Amino acid sequence: MIQLHIATRDLIRTCTSVREGETKLGETVQICDSLDDMATTSGTFVVFGICEDIGVQANYGKPGARKAWDSFLTTFVNIQENKFNKGADIILLGHISVSPDIKDIAQEPADSLGTIVNRIDSKVAAVVQRIIESGKIPIIIGGGHNNAYGIIKGTASALKKPIDIINFDAHTDLRSTDYRHSGNGFSYAFKQEKNAYLNHYTVFGLHENYTPQYILDAIEGGSYKDSVSLFLMEDMLLEAAQVSQFTKVKSTLSKKSLGIEVDCDSIAHFSSSAQSSTGFSLEMMRYYLTELAQLPLPAYLHICEASPSKKNKSQIGKALTYLVTDFIRNYREHHSI
Repeated sequence: MIQLHIATRDLIRTCTSVREGETKLGETVQICDSLDDMATTSGTFVVFGICEDIGVQANYGKPGARKAWDSFLTTFVNIQENKFNKGADIILLGHISVSPDIKDIAQEPADSLGTIVNRIDSKVAAVVQRIIESGKIPIIIGGGHNNAYGIIKGTASALKKPIDIINFDAHTDLRSTDYRHSGNGFSYAFKQEKNAYLNHYTVFGLHENYTPQYILDAIEGGSYKDSVSLFLMEDMLLEAAQVSQFTKVKSTLSKKSLGIEVDCDSIAHFSSSAQSSTGFSLEMMRYYLTELAQLPLPAYLHICEASPSKKNKSQIGKALTYLVTDFIRNYREHHSI
């Protein structure tokens, strides 16, 4: 069963450590009773989680991404309400859970897991569409990168036009579309007739070692030639080069509604589904989101593939919270809300 669990004030209260003389975000964040109440609830940003890693396992990846939302939530509600963080700006919606009727997922054929991913796509798309139709910006935490497809579908359906995407990722996620998994969310988005969902796709920080040749061929001279741009990590190992390349990319991203994708695999040493010893620093990722929040038309923020362990769940929660609050704060400052 795939279900949206709406956050309640009691739930948020149990996660929030109240301290005399201080106000925590969990005490001021907005809630709504249902998706129907979204439009009449104050707040520009709607934060929700996706608690699944079936798409990752269908792509032969390491499970654990389902735990990211809980790590994030515990930290997020306990940051300070102050002049930088305003609970009135934020609706804490809740999370989507996935309970497939499979006793042993690890033993299930990958393509069978893909049928569950298809169902997750539909639920994610429906929730995102309702949020955007309510005039708000979804911020989605957790789960595998398979959820990018549902988010893109929901966004484009709400806006009634295709969107542009920037994806900070070690991988393109443009694998073949034989069945759904975490490695083909963007190829499925491109598969729609007349590019109904996805207009142009930029991958920033791609790793040469993990990109199949057939995908490079499709980008360099095949079906993706005019619709995908690649920026290789190997071409910007120094932070100065990263800033220079990002400035170039940013100048091209102000024409259409923009989906912002952060795969935590792109952050060096970050506990994720495909953790890497090289990549962007967390500080650089914070910088990227700070800058993108200032663009005219950011449509959503999706942070995925974080895979916290018992030992590091607090640090992962803090890292995810920094990324979210950086985006919210800079959007608010540059869009007069």
